[in-house]
Amino acid sequence: MAVFFRSSTPVAVSAWSVSYDTDVVTLAATSVDTFTTVTDRGAEDVDDRFMREALAQACVARDSSEVPVGAVVVLGDRVVGRGHNRPIGTIDPTAHAEVEAIRDAARVVGNYRLTGATLYVTLEPCAMCAGAIVHARIGRLVFGATEPKAGAVRSTMRMLEHLSFNHRVEVVTNVLEGECRDLIQSFFAERRSVAQAPPPALPR
Repeated sequence: MAVFFRSSTPVAVSAWSVSYDTDVVTLAATSVDTFTTVTDRGAEDVDDRFMREALAQACVARDSSEVPVGAVVVLGDRVVGRGHNRPIGTIDPTAHAEVEAIRDAARVVGNYRLTGATLYVTLEPCAMCAGAIVHARIGRLVFGATEPKAGAVRSTMRMLEHLSFNHRVEVVTNVLEGECRDLIQSFFAERRSVAQAPPPALPR
């Protein structure tokens, strides 16, 4: 599998990663042990542009009180699928941003195989979403922040590299990582502040 990190010099890479659950945001320093440098500024500009589309979807999730993760599927130079986290609103535990974007793209393209497509997502996919990426035959995955508790691409496992799979996915990490991390971190910080606020005083 080709692995790309956002660096122009071949040095060891460390990145801040973000994890979330219902109450807590955890920042952790994670080391990267295998990398290939990216020096094509044009390719980086394209990834930045489409990651901003994914960030816009994450903001839609945030505004709906869902965990702010967003995703888009790009085929050629066109966004063919968009999705954001909405398991609460849909009462559907599978309604992660990646799955929603893949479903949308499959409907638009008219095929459950999205061969040659790139999936941009603001947070490292979980095991379920990594499986969906393989089944959809996504050719390239680009994500922003790593997820040390549940990320299944780099953090807790490298699911897309499993030898039993007959499909390989090119992976690019840390694209607009700071913005992706800050969005989800601020969401949970606000939730904690609301939860810790004192109750209103009772009228006399």
